[in-house]
Amino acid sequence: MGKKGKKEKKVKGAEKTAAKMEKKVSKRSKREEEDLEALIAEFQNLDAKKTQVVETTCPPPPPRLNASFSAHPEKDELILFGGEFFNGKKTYLYNDLFFYNIKKNNWVKSEIPNPPPPRCSHQAVVVPQSGGQLWVFGGEFASPNGEQFYHYKDLWVLHLAAHTWENIKAAGGPSGRSGHRMVLSKRQLLVFGGFHESTRDFIYYNDVYSFSLDTFSWSRLAPSGSAPCPRSACQMSSTPDGTGVIIYGGYSKVRVRKDVEKGTIHSDMFLLKREGKDDQEKWSWSRVSPSGSKPPPRSGFSLAVGPAGRAVLFGGVCDEEEEETLEGDFFSDIYLYDTVKNRWFPGVLRGNKTEKKKRRRGKKGGGEEEAEKREGEAAPQGPTEVIKEIVTEDGTVMTIKEVIPGPHEEDEEEEEEEEEEEDDDGSAPLVEPCPRSSAMATVRQGKLFLYGGMFEVGDRQFTLNDFYCLDLHKMDRWEVLVEMDPKTQEWLEESESEEEEGEEEGEGAARGAEGEEEESEEESEDEEDDESEHPAVQEGETVTDYQARTEPYWTGLARTNMGPDAKDKKVAKVALAMAKVFYEDQ
Repeated sequence: MGKKGKKEKKVKGAEKTAAKMEKKVSKRSKREEEDLEALIAEFQNLDAKKTQVVETTCPPPPPRLNASFSAHPEKDELILFGGEFFNGKKTYLYNDLFFYNIKKNNWVKSEIPNPPPPRCSHQAVVVPQSGGQLWVFGGEFASPNGEQFYHYKDLWVLHLAAHTWENIKAAGGPSGRSGHRMVLSKRQLLVFGGFHESTRDFIYYNDVYSFSLDTFSWSRLAPSGSAPCPRSACQMSSTPDGTGVIIYGGYSKVRVRKDVEKGTIHSDMFLLKREGKDDQEKWSWSRVSPSGSKPPPRSGFSLAVGPAGRAVLFGGVCDEEEEETLEGDFFSDIYLYDTVKNRWFPGVLRGNKTEKKKRRRGKKGGGEEEAEKREGEAAPQGPTEVIKEIVTEDGTVMTIKEVIPGPHEEDEEEEEEEEEEEDDDGSAPLVEPCPRSSAMATVRQGKLFLYGGMFEVGDRQFTLNDFYCLDLHKMDRWEVLVEMDPKTQEWLEESESEEEEGEEEGEGAARGAEGEEEESEEESEDEEDDESEHPAVQEGETVTDYQARTEPYWTGLARTNMGPDAKDKKVAKVALAMAKVFYEDQ
């Protein structure tokens, strides 16, 4: 009894502390949110003037991150809503709505009267009833300078068949938040975690709320067992049998002293399980220890649910925090979690193979199963990193990594050499999305669709609008639906004064028309000059010898591209890859 009593006191004490912190954050952020409410009201007034549904075929949506991306429950369509974009000076929040037709490969912008106000880091869930519904909860709005935040606690539903938005008024729901997660579990929407942030304070949540799709009412769950610690941006996926949800990973931060915050990337896993009948439901938390090859720690990963209820995890970032700097390693890998087997395994792309090769090797089964089998075998030879430089309109050099996977086994390598003699149509190099975080992902008909996201180089953020597709049954190669367009990469550096900014804009406008022709002529000349400036490959020189001899040159070039804050280890790695690419092109 003594131990149980102490435990209960600890739990109640933690709840009181959390409640006090929430009250403190709420009080300090109230004034900020009141300021932003006026701005949000302006957006809503403009939207209220629209009285008719207008649908327009359009180019792909502009660059963004932290939008919602959902598969239509009844049609071969994908639905993208909201998101954010930052150009170095100003933060833009969206409430635009796009539909992507998979078969026609085209985008349609749908302007529907009275939509939710602009937001990012919200959650959206599709429900297969009444012609399909898209439920949206929470998210955040930021001031243009990115210094004030408003966290929504509203609930909306988009009736896909009727093309109407509806604001659902229901008391007792979660407090305002973003970075939370929401899934459909039987006839309930379950909301977990998230965070609320003001200028000076922040709080992370680990509470669970349920919204009934039958009664349109909220209830806060009180599961037994040890819950995950408060966090945002975790993986949350329903179990195939509908009896619970899996929580994996996430991110949170604490204040270690005044003006110093420390972030934590979580890599633990929990099961929230439902027991009993609908009117007597009981929920419980339990810790899960999955087997297999777990993903390295990361935050900002993209999540979708694939065939057989498998969770598909893509990309993300692992931040390395020091006293005054924050640098991240971005990922472009795929991991799959099998809920039934409680096992992680990496998603390895196989590449295109002719029917002749398939018969000769006698391999059967889908790509996911093959990837799962490989996971237990000997480690494959590392992939080759190919560095591609893209110059944006403002002259910034973006270094994009394309990964060409290596062979998986020595005997497979020998077979491929023999087959090359019989079949000249061997696998082309595999192109993968560049490493990124906060991309939008969803699955439809066994295919993973990936849109946008961001990565950083030094102090600059690159927001993307490229679009990819991967067949999760075949796991052969990424299909590029929209390539990254350097022209969309706008970045405005902070100027020392508004006067300087005005002068720069005036000069830019004057240079505009006459400079375009000169730039187009100079671009081709510069490309030729760049090629000739690189150290030449000497006759009979191997790639290793060339890399060793020209190391100072390529290291300097990599340092210039990556900025002074990049770590020496990363710079050296990129320099070697750049030297190899140049050597192979000669």
